[in-house]
Amino acid sequence: MVGGNAIRGTRVGAGPSGESERGESAPRRRISYWCANRHEAQPSFSMDAEIPEEWDCPRCGLPGGQDEKNPPAAPRTEPYKTHLAYVKERRSDADGEAILAEALERLRQRREI
Repeated sequence: MVGGNAIRGTRVGAGPSGESERGESAPRRRISYWCANRHEAQPSFSMDAEIPEEWDCPRCGLPGGQDEKNPPAAPRTEPYKTHLAYVKERRSDADGEAILAEALERLRQRREI
C-alpha cells in the first residue's frame, strides 16, 4: 500500500506544458532597433501595443532607434564632480579668500579665550 502525499513528486505549476493548456498567445510583431554600435535588437510587441521610439540595446546598453542608417546618439555622461568643483562653480576665488579669512579669525578668537 502506497502511503503519503497525492502530489508527491510534483511542483507548483507542473502539468502539461502546451499551448492548448495555457490558451492561445496574442498575435505579436517583432520590431528592429539599431544602436550606435550597429547592434540589432528585435523585441516582440503585441499587435495592439504602442511601439516605443527607442529601445535600449541588450548588448551594450545604448539607446536604439528604428532607423538603421541613423541610430540615436549615445547619451553624453557628465564626469564625476567633487564637492570642491561644485563650490568653485558657485564662488569666486575672492569669495573663497574672504570666507577663509573670516573662519580663521573666528578660530583665533576662540583660542584666545
